[in-house]
Amino acid sequence: MSLRSALRAQTADCHAAVDALFGSFNLSRTQDYKAFLRAHAQVVPSVEHALEEAGIARLLPNWSERRRAHLLAADIRELGDRLPAPLPQPALHCEAAVWGAAYVLEGSKLGGALLAKAVPDHLPSSYLTPQGPKGAMRLFMDRLDASKVDDPGAAVTAARNVFDLFLKAGQLTLETVP
Repeated sequence: MSLRSALRAQTADCHAAVDALFGSFNLSRTQDYKAFLRAHAQVVPSVEHALEEAGIARLLPNWSERRRAHLLAADIRELGDRLPAPLPQPALHCEAAVWGAAYVLEGSKLGGALLAKAVPDHLPSSYLTPQGPKGAMRLFMDRLDASKVDDPGAAVTAARNVFDLFLKAGQLTLETVP
């Protein structure tokens, strides 16, 4: 089984839970959209930083073009909101864990593109509609498929941990939405 297949199969429950939770935000309402972005801002910068410390640029040479924390921060500032304190970054101690964490962030771009359709045109949405490098998802999946990790379980654990961070941030944020 390829690493991509293992990640897809063994994180499907987490992925469904995150989709359901973030699908409960009404992105056409400014307050919900702000809350949605704040929840993501508790996770994305931490995970990106952890990936960088663990050497993601070695695995994905165009990593700097894939980063989205700055787009997220810009959207939040444009909405007149402030950045929340980030959740602790995940521990990524091996290449497999790096792939697992990156799998979640890269996959969130696909979900973001779908969610962006619900955001009114007058609201900033550069985080949900990043331009990034052409063919970025295909390149990511090709590299993921070609990776020769010793411990696919570490990739799955890291991916599940990142999904859990999104769940925690989303749940905490939903509690504050009027």
